[in-house]
Amino acid sequence: MLKILVRLYLLIIVAYAGALLLIPDAIVGAFHERFMAFNQDQARGVQTLIVRQFQQAPAEQWPAVEREVADIFRPLQVQLLRWDQAALTAPERERLQAGLHVVRLGDWGYYRTAMAALDSEWLVSLHSPPDPVDINLLSWGVTVLIGAALLGCLLGWVWPHWRDLQRLKKTARRLGEGQLTARTQISARSNIGELAGVFDTMASDLERHVNEQRELLNAVSHELRTPLTRLDFGLVLLFDEVPPANRKRLLELVGHVRELDELVLELLSYSRLQTAGQANERVEVSLLELVDSVLGGFAEELDSRGVQWEVKADANLPRFVLDPRLTARAVQNLVRNAMRYCDEKLLLRLRMEGGACLLTVEDDGIGIPQEERERIFQPFYRLDRSRDRNSGGFGLGLAISRRAIEGQGGTLTVAQSALGGAQFRIRLPAA
Repeated sequence: MLKILVRLYLLIIVAYAGALLLIPDAIVGAFHERFMAFNQDQARGVQTLIVRQFQQAPAEQWPAVEREVADIFRPLQVQLLRWDQAALTAPERERLQAGLHVVRLGDWGYYRTAMAALDSEWLVSLHSPPDPVDINLLSWGVTVLIGAALLGCLLGWVWPHWRDLQRLKKTARRLGEGQLTARTQISARSNIGELAGVFDTMASDLERHVNEQRELLNAVSHELRTPLTRLDFGLVLLFDEVPPANRKRLLELVGHVRELDELVLELLSYSRLQTAGQANERVEVSLLELVDSVLGGFAEELDSRGVQWEVKADANLPRFVLDPRLTARAVQNLVRNAMRYCDEKLLLRLRMEGGACLLTVEDDGIGIPQEERERIFQPFYRLDRSRDRNSGGFGLGLAISRRAIEGQGGTLTVAQSALGGAQFRIRLPAA
């Protein structure tokens, strides 16, 4: 709110100052004749009295009269001037010769100097001097108080807008975190009430669609598992009853059924992580021990394939509070992905960076093009669509890994590895 308030206040103050500088001069210039006539009427009485004071005395006594009248009119300045000392313009000279008064305008259209002729050689001038310092300070004080009043009015006007915008922003953040029941709770009478109503309607539609999708996915997945299990069991029972020539085909069918069952399990896992913040189990663990336990399940396969794998970790890594099941699942998916595409090397690295733990999984495979690095985290997206599922998987592993990490407040990104392949980076915040 402070930034909005300051910008709006500065805009108003600059506009106010510009108006004070430009508008009075523009108005006076546009209506110059009317202002001159008004000020001449205003100065006529005073000038007439001053002229009479001089005309009641001989010309040789006019200096003494000047001093006497100046004392009476102080702080206004009364001066006895020759015509050539007054720097008269042609119109002013014509008015004085006609026996009329002359005024010169100052700020805001008020007269600064009024002059009247005494004879063909002398004239008397009444001049308003600049305001004293204390009066100027008081005038600036009034301006400052006006500015403060404007600031107070702005604050009173901006505050409801800022409050409602903060509610809108907080609701949008909660929706982004997966709290689909969040609403703005902004009154329809608010200045952004219509916007808030549209936002709440959108949030309700989004909640309904996501819940319908989730319920459909759960229902289909659960309903599929039962016939798949029966089909798997039945095919296994048929193994001894079919001729040996058909057993290979039967085993292929069993493999397809189990592949479908694995896909259903992946779908269920992805569905459970549909809402961010699903990491409910929080345990203080050692990340190095967790990574070692995950790699233990792949060690035999890595060694059989001749893959050189290594774990590097900073000394004295702190323990972290996290969901060990989801974190292990994410690391397993990344290691499995690296095994699928690496040539000879696989590297896991643990280190502290900026108050968070950075876990990287790197390989020396083909890498991932720059334009594809965000798409690979989308469900069912596979980088090389020409590969079959034996090498390409279902396209859910990376999506599940990202949701598992983001549900704990971390991030999962991909970059180019120094080994030549891909580098997946898990950043987990410190407890």
